[in-house]
This record gives sequence, C-alpha cells and structure tokens, in this order.
Amino acid sequence: MSYCSNSHGGDGGEVRASHILVKHQGSRHKASWKDAEGQVIRNTTRDSAISQLKAFRDEIVSVKSKFEDIASRSSDCSSANHAGELGQSLSSYNSEFNHKNIYLLSRGNEKCC
Repeated sequence: MSYCSNSHGGDGGEVRASHILVKHQGSRHKASWKDAEGQVIRNTTRDSAISQLKAFRDEIVSVKSKFEDIASRSSDCSSANHAGELGQSLSSYNSEFNHKNIYLLSRGNEKCC
C-alpha cells in the first residue's frame, strides 16, 4: 500500500512522483531496508497498512509533518533514502499501474492505493 504525491510543471510536461510504501502480509516481497527479515511486514495486515497510510496523510494535510520526513522515516521502499521521491524518468518503476497512477497524480490529486 502506498500514499503518493506529486509535483509537476504547469504545462503538464515534467512530472515528479513520490510515495510512501507500507508493506503488509500480502506484499510480494516481504522484506525492506528497515525490516530485512520481514518480521514486521509478515505481521502487518492490509487494513493496518491502510490505517498507517491514512494517519500519515492526515499528518501531512494538517501540516503536522512533512511528506519527505514521513517517507524517509517510514516508507518500506528504498526511495526512503530520497525522501520518497521516485524521480522524473521512473524507469525503475516502469509498470502500467504506476504510469496510470502517476498520470492521475499529475492532474494535482493525491492517492492512497
């Protein structure tokens, strides 16, 4: 489960995407940089992952925390080293799912998926 955000140029050209990934029991790979053995991930339900993401979103929207800080501290993705930023080319995240979500985000939306 991930909470995504984006920024883009007003002309619709450049799109930069960032996300916070919370892995759970149903995740394909049950390990991450912060849980190498996957012990926490194996004990995290999908509903719990969604609850965590919603809490992160609430913190960000209420300006209690910055997206970058939460991503760096809490994301299971290695993009945490870059404050959750996936970059511009997104070649390492080349999937139809991600491109579709990034396109939707480029319209100025946020998504919890």
